Parts: sequence; structure tokens; C-alpha cells
Amino acid sequence: MSDSSILLTIADGCYRLVRNRPERLNAFTSAMHREVAEVVGQVENDPRARVLVISGAGRAFCAGQDLGERDVTAHSLDLG
Repeated sequence: MSDSSILLTIADGCYRLVRNRPERLNAFTSAMHREVAEVVGQVENDPRARVLVISGAGRAFCAGQDLGERDVTAHSLDLG
């Protein structure tokens, strides 16, 4: 996955997914959500897959959603 915010390696049935945004404490972006879903689908459909290890580059596993990219209007509630 070039130009990706995740790194993926596969060896002997072991998938390793690394969130690769250490400067943002690996906070999720919309692109990361799609990429992780693709990898999970790939693992589910690979009969040789034995394990999926998810980690984060740098000092944090994941700080949560990157709020700098979040569109809050798309998720607003109608409390009327």
C-alpha cells in the first residue's frame, strides 16, 4: 500500500499492520479506516492467515480519531 498511512507485512500466515502516523500519535483518518477494513477483509479471505497483529509506529498505539479531519456536520444529531 504505497502512499498509505499503514504498513502491511505478511510472513508465514502472520499479517502485521502498523499504523504509520507517529507525528499524529497514529490518530485515525478516513483513509486509514478504509485501509484497515481492506486488510481485515484480506485476512478473512486468506485461508493461510493465522493472526493479524495491529500496532502503531512511534510512542503511541492510536490516539483515536483525527479530529482535524472530522466533518462534524455529517454526524450531527437532530434534537428538535
